[in-house]
Amino acid sequence: MPGVREYFRADGTRVRGHWRNAAGSSGQLLLAGIVVAFVVAHSAGMAPAGAGGKPADGKAAVRRAPGPKPTSVYPIRWPGWDKPVPKPTATVSYPIRFPARVQR
Repeated sequence: MPGVREYFRADGTRVRGHWRNAAGSSGQLLLAGIVVAFVVAHSAGMAPAGAGGKPADGKAAVRRAPGPKPTSVYPIRWPGWDKPVPKPTATVSYPIRFPARVQR
């Protein structure tokens, strides 16, 4: 739904700013609005389990969700990290030309 700003037509007529829906989207927009209203209405009364009680001092208990914890150790090292295997080198110094494939 793009918002259209206020503008003036070529003949000088002022057009107020407005919202414009895509063609044929009014039914989908209505359905989305109903779903949002339903979710908001039913989630307003929801509270997490155990959140209704208060401790003896009268202050509400504040619980925090557990945060993420690292599961790896950095820097990452693999077996043989200190002794790398030598990379293979070419055995000949001239180029080897392979025959071209035959197109069928």
